[in-house]
Amino acid sequence: MTSKYGLIGEHLTHSYSCEIHRKLADYAYELMELPPEAVGPYLLSGDFAAINVTIPYKKTVIPYLNHISDRARQVGAVNTVVRREDGLYGYNTDFAGMEALIRHTGLDLAGRKVLILGSGGTCATATAVARHLGAREVYTLSRHPEPGTGAITYEEARRTHADAQILINTTPVGMYPRVEGKPLDIDDYPALEGVLDAIYHPLRTNLILDAEERGIPAAGGLYMLVAQAVYASALFLGKQPREEEIDRVFSAMTLEKQNIVLIGMPSAGKTTVGTRLSRRTGRPFVDTDQRLAELAGMPASVYLSKKGERAFRDLESQVVREAALRDGCIIATGGGVILRQENLRALRQNGVLVFLDRALENLLPTADRPLSRNPAALAALYQERYSRYLAAADIRVNADVTVEQVADRILKEVQA
Repeated sequence: MTSKYGLIGEHLTHSYSCEIHRKLADYAYELMELPPEAVGPYLLSGDFAAINVTIPYKKTVIPYLNHISDRARQVGAVNTVVRREDGLYGYNTDFAGMEALIRHTGLDLAGRKVLILGSGGTCATATAVARHLGAREVYTLSRHPEPGTGAITYEEARRTHADAQILINTTPVGMYPRVEGKPLDIDDYPALEGVLDAIYHPLRTNLILDAEERGIPAAGGLYMLVAQAVYASALFLGKQPREEEIDRVFSAMTLEKQNIVLIGMPSAGKTTVGTRLSRRTGRPFVDTDQRLAELAGMPASVYLSKKGERAFRDLESQVVREAALRDGCIIATGGGVILRQENLRALRQNGVLVFLDRALENLLPTADRPLSRNPAALAALYQERYSRYLAAADIRVNADVTVEQVADRILKEVQA
């Protein structure tokens, strides 16, 4: 085993690359954050066997390379560098990764008009892939187009290319931790047939959620990240890439990174089931009602009674945003979390929503729940919210069985 493999970039704290490469091969893989002035000396030092390169250095590394693959030269960006006896070799496995993402999403770019958002190395890769796959027209969008690049502004695209059929985002807008943003409004492009986002954290950006809500095929960048890593790892080791590894590692990473979010009526068992799931899987457990009580300095029910439902829901939404930023967690939510669309969108970015469906006769009114303190109030709440739980859920699980059985069914459904 050697430790001379890794990833260089400027901000790598939240990279998934180490975890992906651990699933691919038996070598140590390190994240190395470098300031711009250190990139050249690092490449010339000889203190590595092979590395990946991420933003903003995919073009920076090129002058230091002795050999560049035809694909990397065509794209104008390098994301994989391998040291051999006669020098440094540069490759672009992002090309194969982007192509794999497009095919995995089921999109056909042949004859389509494609808009690519961004101006960096990933934008160049997406442009090359789109042309390779037969796109009829390809336009790159930039907030401030540089002369001679051929890029157009977002406003120009909205005015003259509203008939675009494919949209690919390569900007960091919407990336963790600033997950609220999105680069444009897809309502301005009514002919869209597919939306892709190179961002993989969160798993679904707001851009992707917008597309999904409109029934447009869409996918985030995790599949691309895994695919390019499979091709890069093969170059590291001098082997042929095994494409079946892409689906295997992608499935494993998705399972590990997505949150399991429990929704349902008060007393449906969300906290109890969540605790059991946490023990069985080793995932951290987050109870949004408990976190709300910590922030409020009093039990959630007391805060609701004292401050009113509007203030309670505002604080609940703050707690949900905080919880949703995490990954690989079990999250138990309050019964009313489904009342605000902003909560559901936040939870969907990194999560699969599981409705614990317990029959009304098995729910218990309690004095510490002001909105369901007696049977009549609980029944009214059930009638009001049941259809909302069904609409919000990715998975519905019968909760009128033992806690262990509920946990079994959730894990089975999530893995499926």
